[in-house]
Amino acid sequence: MAEKLTIKEEEAKLSKQFARIDDVAFINQKKVVEAFKKARVTPQYFSGSTGYGYDDLGRDNLAKIYAEVFGGEKAIVSPLLTSGTHAITTVLYGLLRRGDMMLSISGIPYDTIQESIFGQGNSSLEDYGVNYSQIDLKEDGNFDCEAILKRVAEEQPKMVYVQRSRGYSTRKAISPYDMQPVFEKVKQLSPNTFIVVDNCYGEFVDIIEPTNVGADVIVGSLIKNAGGGLAPTGGYIVGSEKAIDLIATRYTNPSLLLELGSYEMGYRMFFQGFFMAPHIVAQSLKGSLLVGQVMQDKGYKIVPNNDDIPQDIVKSVVFENADDLIKFVQTVQTISPVDSHVLPMPWDMPGYKDQVIMAAGTFVGGASIELSCDGPIRPPYIAYFQGGLTYEHVKMFAEKLIDLY
Repeated sequence: MAEKLTIKEEEAKLSKQFARIDDVAFINQKKVVEAFKKARVTPQYFSGSTGYGYDDLGRDNLAKIYAEVFGGEKAIVSPLLTSGTHAITTVLYGLLRRGDMMLSISGIPYDTIQESIFGQGNSSLEDYGVNYSQIDLKEDGNFDCEAILKRVAEEQPKMVYVQRSRGYSTRKAISPYDMQPVFEKVKQLSPNTFIVVDNCYGEFVDIIEPTNVGADVIVGSLIKNAGGGLAPTGGYIVGSEKAIDLIATRYTNPSLLLELGSYEMGYRMFFQGFFMAPHIVAQSLKGSLLVGQVMQDKGYKIVPNNDDIPQDIVKSVVFENADDLIKFVQTVQTISPVDSHVLPMPWDMPGYKDQVIMAAGTFVGGASIELSCDGPIRPPYIAYFQGGLTYEHVKMFAEKLIDLY
């Protein structure tokens, strides 16, 4: 009989990866603190506003900090962006016009974005006469550079779109370092093309962001990495001034742009969450590696492999059947600080084609920077595990896994 796994032995195998994550978090923490200092943050910025929100100092300075840290010229950071999907859709409608081409070079976008692109009579891009094309990643998960450059040269797309994280697919997340040579060549062939990256789940996992390697826009959710587990809602859009000014016409309207937008509850949690984000992401990444190590040593396939440098906070675990997937997700719920007594079941979740099971006993509803897990009930049966505000909390889950399978 094989010896039972122990958490200490599993942790010992991860010492080099843990040290690297700590180094990345330290570099990112310094960037955030320097941005706070540059913006001369004071408690005055934490106060909210009402009505139109003219001269809302908290809103405006929070945006400046995001732009500084994420390497953009300008930003929109707002609780009025209800989710990452809403923020992405705002970008698409802000930059694309009738007859334009949106070219996705990382395959089909995430499920909830698809109806923003396709469909008739649903206010999709297709409804408004925007064209869409895609180039799938190669089998090894890398960009198909030859196909991308050929298409860009021929079609001069208005937008080249990349989804950094995997969505409900089996591929690895995409590194900004792998984006850089492609983005440089795209800009050489088509200088007016906007390069847009869905950066959800990828913020602060490395010392650079896609905007540092040529992306015109990055976009994400505040209840994932960037909110640091404290932001109660919202999304962000960071990029070039030209791009953000166009997106602002859709975010509000062409005459108002970024001059208004109030939030009476105030911004302290948004500022504090962004300050905490490098550390919280590091906690999540360490937890992801530990869970992956346990499941790998139990004989399950994980994506990415623990030898790879992670480019998002998601760890995929592949099961042979739906029952094992459901059991994994339900176990996450049992150690959640909120609704631990609730048993999640597959259901018809809005925006998804298949039933989805989701465990998210979180302080902020649906916050996937907190310990959470979900997966569609379809083969291959994959659990998408993410989050963890503290490494110790994820470690509790890893202990349960040792006896679960």
